[in-house]
Amino acid sequence: MTDIKEYFLSNPSSSQVLLYAVIILSLWLIEAVVLATSWKDKWRHTLTNILFIGTALPVQLFMTIFVLMLVSWCAVHHWGLLYILPFANSYFTKYFIGFILLDFCEYLYHVIMHKVKPLWRFHLVHHSDLQLDVSTTVREHPAETFLRMCFLILWVFLLGASFGVLLLRQTLQTVANISSHTRFRLPGKANYVLGWVFITPNLHQVHHHYQLPYTDCNYGDVLSIWDRLFNTCQNDLPETGLIYGIDSHMDKKYNSGFLRILKIPFQSRKD
Repeated sequence: MTDIKEYFLSNPSSSQVLLYAVIILSLWLIEAVVLATSWKDKWRHTLTNILFIGTALPVQLFMTIFVLMLVSWCAVHHWGLLYILPFANSYFTKYFIGFILLDFCEYLYHVIMHKVKPLWRFHLVHHSDLQLDVSTTVREHPAETFLRMCFLILWVFLLGASFGVLLLRQTLQTVANISSHTRFRLPGKANYVLGWVFITPNLHQVHHHYQLPYTDCNYGDVLSIWDRLFNTCQNDLPETGLIYGIDSHMDKKYNSGFLRILKIPFQSRKD
């Protein structure tokens, strides 16, 4: 157990990639078996999405260098909101409050990507998937990966987040993001209870419905409390009414080609 802990602490990037791969592969296989999906169709859909790893991962790893440099700088200079809060040196402030604030920042980032039109052009690549499943998690335009990491650098600078809380945050975010993109749904009562605090697959599936106002709801990443606080929570869309995608890009052939998808942000389509 000590060796595993040491590996994760000394290899944050590679450990995240490993965790990502194990969870995605496991859920992908379960989806295919339990949901009785056509292996041919599922593999074709997954192949398109998985190609985004090749464009986004290098950007993510490169930008992580700057994130870690900033974390070190903040630690040396005691810079950021977390350093001026009461009991700044306590685990409660460093980890619990730090995690809560980072999760709010991620909620804010998601709202910005939807509301600022030039940024939305890149984020809609993620929303253009017409067959939501666990592979949709990695369907991210490399330009959005760059933007997401730039925002993370901003959040670290403002908060003074430590390496420890970032590692905790990224680990829980990895699990939450992958699980929320599965086609599985929680039973009614479980979804109701967990949904008061966490973003469940049921809630995130509504976010991937192809039309407004559902696209502009359930922005939360790990926690759903921000959606409830800012009145962006929507959980009344039944599974039978869900249609995945985005209404301006519903052409199945157009959305299944990797290179065509990469060009989406730069093409003029109806809003």
